[in-house]
Amino acid sequence: MRHKQQQAVESINQGRRDLLKYAAQTAAVAGLAGSGALTGLSHAQIRKQPSHAPMALGLLIKPFPDPEARIKLVHDLGFSTCFLSLDNYIGKFTPQMAKQFSELLDKYQVTATTAEVVNPQPLKWNFIEGPATIGLVPRAYRQARMDALKQTSDFAKMLGIGRVQTHCGFIPEDPKDALYEETVVAIRQLTEHCAGNGQSFLMETGQETPTTMLRMIKDVNNPALGVGLDTANLILYGKANPVDALKVLGPYVQGMHAKDGKWPTDPAKLGEEVLIGKGDVDFTAVFKQLHALNYKGAVTIERETSGPQQVADVKAEKIYLERILNEVNHA
Repeated sequence: MRHKQQQAVESINQGRRDLLKYAAQTAAVAGLAGSGALTGLSHAQIRKQPSHAPMALGLLIKPFPDPEARIKLVHDLGFSTCFLSLDNYIGKFTPQMAKQFSELLDKYQVTATTAEVVNPQPLKWNFIEGPATIGLVPRAYRQARMDALKQTSDFAKMLGIGRVQTHCGFIPEDPKDALYEETVVAIRQLTEHCAGNGQSFLMETGQETPTTMLRMIKDVNNPALGVGLDTANLILYGKANPVDALKVLGPYVQGMHAKDGKWPTDPAKLGEEVLIGKGDVDFTAVFKQLHALNYKGAVTIERETSGPQQVADVKAEKIYLERILNEVNHA
């Protein structure tokens, strides 16, 4: 027991050290932003991204540490869009990095649709520790994550990316819960910051019920707030079937992760993410609803594996989704 207590204390202390380190990085980047290096750009310096076809297939990528290799992979796999997961760059965004990314996106003819961060750590993707560590709900990590998202928004503006996304966390279902009211304020501030950069701020589905997310949208009351639909997360967290979730959130969906999964059977662990077509997501029904809603965003594949297996899986998933999209679009 004593050993476990010591481990818990060390984990907390490490989290505090990480946050202090992150705060120092944030201060440095804030200095750039305050001097106009990040946000005081001329129109000529802000990249104008090409548009993409409605429901164009794309791929979620983590560009660190080799952005060219990752963006080239998107092109080589036959995708026209990508979703940038930028956690490894928090505190390191610069105009020079924006120029590098812009040139690579142009070189490989890829449109970056959305930028996302969920860090800083700790993040425990489970039912036991998740409510106290994920997103904007936990007080201990809220301000650091808001700072990270504002940095990401400013960086995305330089690339002409119109959406910033994150997991907001286990938003309380009770609207009178103090954490709910505080989270409304936090999301409102982030939405206003993104709107000031000409962007939408998207809440990624997962830890909250669709009804709770809709309540948040209504309470924030800003047209720049939208939804990033993750088809698997709704199932993995046991919150909703994505087909039913679209009945609640459909008009607010601006982006989506095509991902498959199975319902949780262990009350301590999330459900299992699996290869698209092997889980419980009915992609035909999801795409039919999105088509009926006149959805204009991309369909971004997210496969939570790595290396050669991820590439092989993504190739198979692309073929699977292309067949369904072709059927839906020509029905």
